Amino acid sequence: MTESRVATATDEPQLTPRLTLPSVVAFGLSYMAPSLVMIIFGVIAVVSAGTAPTAFLVATGAMLLTALSYARLARIYPVSGSAYFYARRNLGSAAGFLVGWAILLDYLFLPMVAWLAQSILLNTQFPSVPIWLWMLINAGLTTAINVIGIALADRLNRLLLAVSTFLVLLFFAYCIKFLVGNPVASYSEPFWNSNSTVAGISAAAAIAAYSFLGFDAVTTLAEETKDAARNIPRAIIWIVSIGGVIFFAVAYVMQLVHPGDIFDDAQAASYAMSVQVGGQFFADWTNLAGIIAGSASCLAVQLSSSRLLFIMGRDGVLPRRLFGKLNGRTRTPVFCVLVTGSMCFLGMNMPLETATGFINFGAFTAFTAVNLCVIVYYLRNYATRQLSAVRFVVLPLVGAAVTLYMITQLSEHALISGISWLAIGIVYLVWLTRGFRRPTPEMSFTHEQAVIVAAGQSSEAVK
Repeated sequence: MTESRVATATDEPQLTPRLTLPSVVAFGLSYMAPSLVMIIFGVIAVVSAGTAPTAFLVATGAMLLTALSYARLARIYPVSGSAYFYARRNLGSAAGFLVGWAILLDYLFLPMVAWLAQSILLNTQFPSVPIWLWMLINAGLTTAINVIGIALADRLNRLLLAVSTFLVLLFFAYCIKFLVGNPVASYSEPFWNSNSTVAGISAAAAIAAYSFLGFDAVTTLAEETKDAARNIPRAIIWIVSIGGVIFFAVAYVMQLVHPGDIFDDAQAASYAMSVQVGGQFFADWTNLAGIIAGSASCLAVQLSSSRLLFIMGRDGVLPRRLFGKLNGRTRTPVFCVLVTGSMCFLGMNMPLETATGFINFGAFTAFTAVNLCVIVYYLRNYATRQLSAVRFVVLPLVGAAVTLYMITQLSEHALISGISWLAIGIVYLVWLTRGFRRPTPEMSFTHEQAVIVAAGQSSEAVK
């Protein structure tokens, strides 16, 4: 990269580091949503033949492998951009473009899925208000907050996450109280029983892994995080670890309360269990409060999605005049926030299953690419730097194998949608480069960002 390419206009507004480690962890946990384990417990229990906690435990271990790769690269490159940035630096501009294109599908549809899921639940609670109106309300509120600025989003996110976590812990406590009065026959059956199979638990773990989607999104906040080279990697590991502990513990007590895999409605298992352990009043009000607290996930998802669009706009992959600009007063990518907010119109008449299918392909493609980036970084630098082959080759290789397996477990619809989206990306890349006669648009570092990246790379030599 030439010096002229590294430097950009100094009078352009830049992202401002305001977030601390707890703030970043809070955004990541909100993105994952601690209460998600309650929502998908029934499905996981059915697929795993009544061993949901084991499935979550396996999924946590699998996701930790990829989290370690993200943490390693976030320390080397403390610049926003996530998998898109890492791939461009290690796999080349064209490969990085396609990785960015793949996760663009993920990041564009995730806010819509979050709002749609929230709106469906609110419509269930208040059927007189149609889903499309709830979509407008949910998207409008989070869009307004994210336009105002990250400081407000941070404060509100922490509050909503605290409420959400409290409700999960309250449900957990009611389950424990129920178990004290109703002793179970076996405390080990939730881990392995006579119907358990490795294939069943693996398939359930693949579904449970979707619960962790979003831990990587905090890497898009690197330029808005204080001491990003230190705090972003730590946040990634904390997010996966805390989320994994919550998912495992809640799934375990739920499996004790309801042994086996037979449910009247697997998708409504948590509500039925709330009635069982706490009564109808408890179930109704915790369900409503949980829906409201779920707004934290919508807020965090849109925040990270808008940052990825901004980074791609700043690089010229998307039109820079629109996507690569920040508001001078709020230091937020207002146009990018509004674009993600407008996705709510697309989701008004779309089934939740269809919308969800769009995001999983992009997420696991990005996970695989990040693991490969760590290996490539090692191959390029092992001769001059003291790098661990276990951390830079063995663990990422296992992580890549796991995420590739996750891709094979996706539905046919998700695979077709993802591959079609990649094909469109290839066509766009050919047009952008005029048949590869022009280079793919390069990184548009400011001088300060270039110094940060160089410092991060140098520090790796002694780690």
